[in-house]
Amino acid sequence: MLPSPAPKHAELLEAIRDKAANLFESGALLCAPAVLVTLNHALGGGLSHQQAKAVAAALPEGMGGAGCSCGALSGAQVAVGLFLGGKLPWRKMAPPAREMHDQFKGHFGSTCCRVLSKKVKHDPKAHFAQCTGITGEAAAQAAQIILEAKPELAKKADWDFLRKRTSRLAAGVKKLVGAS
Repeated sequence: MLPSPAPKHAELLEAIRDKAANLFESGALLCAPAVLVTLNHALGGGLSHQQAKAVAAALPEGMGGAGCSCGALSGAQVAVGLFLGGKLPWRKMAPPAREMHDQFKGHFGSTCCRVLSKKVKHDPKAHFAQCTGITGEAAAQAAQIILEAKPELAKKADWDFLRKRTSRLAAGVKKLVGAS
């Protein structure tokens, strides 16, 4: 379970959780891209929308459908690296990456997509709802780790992006016309 966020970050963490979940739930993005796109855009990670989508494209459904590491967790780890990796040597990057892993595992009981979805894999509606929640929570967990290390990013948060909701219809139309 995540420690209680600082009051000034609580609203931001909730908005990040909601936005990532909305991008997944609407069908606009799969789990890993939803997490990375949300954090990159909301906190100013410097990647374009297309770059963030592309970086996380192979990670959903346990790395390309293999059922291994949860895509939402993988997207969260990429975001932690994007914001905290920079020029840090691996030994300095390892603690926040391990913290992300341990918080996720502590909250959900596993980091494996196959294990997480085992009880709901035969119920598409329940499976989708579960993955929506996991996507939002992974984004919030990563945001908390990032903001603990770089609290100044909270002041630069893109609240317009975070508050904008994507509908299933809008996401479907964008896919049909090839827009992103």
